[in-house]
Amino acid sequence: MNPLLALRIADYARNAYRQHPWRWRIIAILPLAGPLLAAFLLAGVLIAIADDSSGSTEAPADVPGIPAVMLTAYTRAVHRIEQLRPDCRGMRWPILAGIAQEESHHANGHTIASNGDITPPILGPQLDGSGTGGNRTPIRNLDGTFARAEGPFQFLSTTWSTVAQDGNDDGIQNPQNAFDAALTAAVYLCGRGPRDLGKDADLRDAIYSYNASQVYVEQVLADIRAYDALQLKPVAAHLSASGQAKQVIDAAMSQLGVTYAWGGGTAAGPSRGIRDGGVADQHGDYNKIGFDCSGLTLYAYARVGITLPHQSGAQFSLGARLPKAAGLAALRPGDLVFYSPGLIHHVGIYLGDGQMINAFASGTVVRKDPVDLHEYAGGVRLLP
Repeated sequence: MNPLLALRIADYARNAYRQHPWRWRIIAILPLAGPLLAAFLLAGVLIAIADDSSGSTEAPADVPGIPAVMLTAYTRAVHRIEQLRPDCRGMRWPILAGIAQEESHHANGHTIASNGDITPPILGPQLDGSGTGGNRTPIRNLDGTFARAEGPFQFLSTTWSTVAQDGNDDGIQNPQNAFDAALTAAVYLCGRGPRDLGKDADLRDAIYSYNASQVYVEQVLADIRAYDALQLKPVAAHLSASGQAKQVIDAAMSQLGVTYAWGGGTAAGPSRGIRDGGVADQHGDYNKIGFDCSGLTLYAYARVGITLPHQSGAQFSLGARLPKAAGLAALRPGDLVFYSPGLIHHVGIYLGDGQMINAFASGTVVRKDPVDLHEYAGGVRLLP
């Protein structure tokens, strides 16, 4: 037997026994009851165990907008919380993802090492009572300096010191580490007494304890519902892409689900949008962190050392032109595709098979779409 498969089977059996010991005790006595009774009961037991899979806390291999290490940190925290808070029920990865989405957008735009360390550090504004971020009461550290929330889950040092956990077992409790911060957030949300996060009232209380704002509670709940509704399928770039084209596509695909923000996006990642005096302002893009169409392409191509201007019309003037008349057959994965009519107003990255990835418009997110042939204005090839 494959050793990895054997380990997975053993791990599954151990967890299943812990959750449902009576079922496995029945299995243990089956040989004494005769072959016919054994077959009948075994079938019932296995069906019952299979039914429990609907309540799985496992996450998909990829979730749009969540870096892989962050997603692993959320799921690992869910597996460990039962040991730390045995009276807590109902913790699952979308709850932690909902909190992290509001606190740091899952540390997008930062480098996240495989051990969970995040650079540069994520630091909130100084809580000096000036009103920044809604803070009207000065909060100070023990050394007298003004406090700042830290890390992807934005913990104050005073709070961190009371609940900090070592989520990656390196002997350090670091708020700027994805694994430490996720497990600490899970512990904090569970509290000290019995709590069932599968119940709406308990979940609302937990989120409110994290940030005493009903607006915040509703925002996090909306994020949780969105993650709960995801089809749990891996996200992958087009298989025909290779080399620099694959690097560009992988970079763009890593941002699937990130909010559209007009004027947002730099070579480092999502950034705050700006005012446009029109549709974007109506959607509040100037208060959002994300990408617009050219900001996403700028970010993706920066991964291969190509600097693009932050404007789709200016990007259309670069590279080798692929005329509209040549159709989509002239495109390769990684090419830029542009929309008109009239002035160029939109750009995306071609994936192949008539599909592109793009930051579409205010009120949407980074997503995959078919190339609209009615508005397709041609492509540009920037890669050899």
